[in-house]
Amino acid sequence: MTIEPFHISDPKMQAAVDEMKELITSHFPSTTYTLGEADDPESVYMRAIVDVDDTDDVIEIILDRLVDLQVDDGLPIYVVPVRTPERIAAMQG
Repeated sequence: MTIEPFHISDPKMQAAVDEMKELITSHFPSTTYTLGEADDPESVYMRAIVDVDDTDDVIEIILDRLVDLQVDDGLPIYVVPVRTPERIAAMQG
């Protein structure tokens, strides 16, 4: 998997990425994102870096729509929420 800037050429995939970002950001405005792609299988990975104690809070917001995009629309998009480095440090301290 490559986590670096890349261009999404498929308009449907770009719309799915934008929709996931909008859903997450509407609940967690300080979220930042990185996008990457994988070759096997060819897919897009979106890492959402969120200031939360429990990343399940993010999954609850997006899961139904993410499954629709994956199954109904056939889009290989995966969203991985992770805590901010500051939140991780605070939890360890």
